[in-house]
Amino acid sequence: MTDEFENLRNLAPAPPSSASARARAVSSAMEAFDGAEIISSRTQGKSDARRQSSILNRIWSLNMITRHRYLAGSALATLLLVPSATYLAFEVMRSNSPTIADLASPAPEVLGKPEAGKQEISEPPAPSPNFRMNFDSGNSEPERLSDAAVASRELLQQSSEPARITEHPAPRPSAPVTMNAAPASMGEQRAQIMPDQRNNGSKQPGDRFANRETNPVKSVATEPVSTFSIDVDTASYAYVRRSLMQGHLPDPDSVRVEEMVNYFPYDWPRPQSADAPFRTTVTVTPTPWNSGTRLMNVAIKGYELTPAVAPPSNLVFLIDVSGSMNAPDKLPLLKSAFRLLVGKLRPQDKVSIVTYSGAAGTVLEPTSASEREKILNAIDTLKPGGSTAGAEGIDAAYRLARQAFMKDGINRVMLATDGDFNVGASSGDELKRLIEDRRRDGIYLSVLGFGQGNLNDDLMQTLAQNGNGTAAYIDTLAEAQKALVDEVGSMLFPIAKDVKIQVEFNPDKIAEYRLIGYETRALKREDFNNDRIDAGDIGSGHSVTAIYEVTPNGSASVLNDPLRYQSGSKTAPAPLPGQASDELAFVKIRFKQPGVGTSKLVTTPVTDANAVNQMGAAPADVRFATAVAALGQKLGGTPAIEDYAYGSIRDLARGARGNDPFGYRSEFETLVDLAEALEKR
Repeated sequence: MTDEFENLRNLAPAPPSSASARARAVSSAMEAFDGAEIISSRTQGKSDARRQSSILNRIWSLNMITRHRYLAGSALATLLLVPSATYLAFEVMRSNSPTIADLASPAPEVLGKPEAGKQEISEPPAPSPNFRMNFDSGNSEPERLSDAAVASRELLQQSSEPARITEHPAPRPSAPVTMNAAPASMGEQRAQIMPDQRNNGSKQPGDRFANRETNPVKSVATEPVSTFSIDVDTASYAYVRRSLMQGHLPDPDSVRVEEMVNYFPYDWPRPQSADAPFRTTVTVTPTPWNSGTRLMNVAIKGYELTPAVAPPSNLVFLIDVSGSMNAPDKLPLLKSAFRLLVGKLRPQDKVSIVTYSGAAGTVLEPTSASEREKILNAIDTLKPGGSTAGAEGIDAAYRLARQAFMKDGINRVMLATDGDFNVGASSGDELKRLIEDRRRDGIYLSVLGFGQGNLNDDLMQTLAQNGNGTAAYIDTLAEAQKALVDEVGSMLFPIAKDVKIQVEFNPDKIAEYRLIGYETRALKREDFNNDRIDAGDIGSGHSVTAIYEVTPNGSASVLNDPLRYQSGSKTAPAPLPGQASDELAFVKIRFKQPGVGTSKLVTTPVTDANAVNQMGAAPADVRFATAVAALGQKLGGTPAIEDYAYGSIRDLARGARGNDPFGYRSEFETLVDLAEALEKR
């Protein structure tokens, strides 16, 4: 080994290094450093306080990182780091220290609470296999560190002792980010699940979700009307996916079936003009998990604005830079996500940036999106630290939004956080009132959640619902691409607001019904006609799906006994004028057009003409939405579906995959397999 080192030293000139070689060198050195940290906490065979393995610790010091940063991009770095890592490995083996396999699966005491003064940072999320990042683009400009690498270096500089950090590269501004036309298999991600991850329980400690009860079966004889607000959020699906990919079943309270169903794009029939902002399609099918019931799929497709007619946007990025955001899957991922969004904006759009930790601060005054480098540089300066003055940050963001208010445009605050608000108005009710008071100014609020272990999903949902906005959970850069680039129109540009759905079931045809999901969106029957009651908004091109499980009269699956003093149709009221006796149900939708305070009504009767006799005869989108609803119910613990096999869900989804350019549907099939395997443990 000494001869090899000597040969390397005598090379002249030094061979040019490639980007991949430098990446491998840095990765090897950091792995060696991690190993040294773990080994140093264990009893060794030597009594000498200055063990050989500590030599590398002195070489790889914060002083070298901060003062000799130029080494990272040179061939000299490669020549120094690789031999150093090799030397440490030699010392580890010579001293009977734990093997590499031991380091990959550390002992329980190593995974426990960190020592006082040490900083522990979770591993970054693995990018989706459908997401390809081109780092070696042939650009002639000097190579720059990724956002995550810069953030990792900042964390090292702030820490009094070395912290365990793994770099998670993000694309440079000049490097294109593309989606694969043919999605790769997700088996690679499945292989990344480690044994210690499979024992993490149902959720990350510290994550908070609202307790919910699954919607019950209701009798049409006593409660024939169902009313709820639409939900276009997708946060639940992304959180559930991350849980399964990490090797544990999600917390049942984190599963909102409607958000899982609405995560996927559907090709429902769409309206022809903005005068009719959405179109309703109803399909009735057999129920795959219960032969005695049927499913009624109510689908809404929003009108899609073209970029040429989309209004200008006044956006305020309200970014949490508190200490709780000090992790690679939080602030570094957040910065990369906003960089993607900035690349999508037009010159007529404006961007402001407000941060909050111990106090709120303005990082960027309202700036035209044409000044892209100025905005990106402001994003690059963000660093974590301090407590979380969330309410103060929201106040500051709304002040900037009013300062640059666009009368004929979109005015929106985009809050990016892990959901921790521990300074100022921190209760859900206080923040709800704060958002409601400012919503009347025409400034909406959307929420992007990041990270684990401190996620306050309940609060994020409250803020988004009361801010006339959406809530999304960003677990990978691929998810940021989907939410902030591919589907940014649906997040930014509302085409209908305060959208409510009310379904009345015909007691002559239907005995019972159960709304699948939307537990947190339930409304009172009288709220439907009350224009002062807030409800969800539909954005440009949005798809919204609601599914009812209904039980026909005479079915053996009816759960409620008949009423003693009431006998079905004999006591049913006489049909209203124009009401057909063969209707199964009557769907009503109320909405307001943007800037209008009075709602409009759209109605759709449901008859046997909307029905198909076999699930296989239903449109592919209906079948796939049914499969997603089935998985969501199983993960959420719905008793009605507990006997429906995961294999049946997978087969239903696979047969309805259809055109899947981004691999979302094939990814779902993999999640079904993971859920089945984890449940059998």
